[in-house]
Amino acid sequence: MNQLRHLDDQILLAVNSFARHTPTLHGPVLAYAKYGVVLFGVLLLAGLISARHRPSRDLAATGWAALAMLAALALNQPLGHLFAERRPFLTHPGLLRLADVTTDFSFPSDHAVMAGAVAVGLLLAHRWLGALAVVVAVLMAFARVYVAAHYPWDVLGGLLFGVLVAGLGWLLLRKPLTWLVARARALPGLRRVFTAPLAPAPAVDTTTSEGTRRVPHPSAS
Repeated sequence: MNQLRHLDDQILLAVNSFARHTPTLHGPVLAYAKYGVVLFGVLLLAGLISARHRPSRDLAATGWAALAMLAALALNQPLGHLFAERRPFLTHPGLLRLADVTTDFSFPSDHAVMAGAVAVGLLLAHRWLGALAVVVAVLMAFARVYVAAHYPWDVLGGLLFGVLVAGLGWLLLRKPLTWLVARARALPGLRRVFTAPLAPAPAVDTTTSEGTRRVPHPSAS
């Protein structure tokens, strides 16, 4: 554990040294560290719009991404009190601190927990949107260390915890959530907004002198 703590401190100090030598990045990185969470809301909304006419499984997975984020954040609160880790700028007074002073606990990072949950949730149904969410999540984790709000293992632990909640939750709730979405999108008020994809038209058997062949149903042309 002491070796891990030493490695964590070394990475923190290396990132902090990088921050000292890149003053032009202070404003953008601090803004992203504080308000970048809005991007995850935008990604969730884009996923919902993309999935609204797709199979119920994809729509359910997109909805689960938002629910998993909230669940992971809620579960993270008792974890923070359990570990009760102080913020790095309190234990290392010499750090360049860009983040606001706060008295809440450092491990795991709420921002990283949320980022990990959203990224995995979107990957369940949106390959490219999920990949973008992964990049945004990693940048958020780095930004939180850059502004000295968290240790590296705070954000790494947060990302992993968010991934765990979103991934395991989907494995457990995939079938009931898909069923609920299929039922809900059949309601009159939601039918137009979340139209289910049309089932493929059945093929029709036609017999000729050369044997039997299958052709598409006329309605499919």
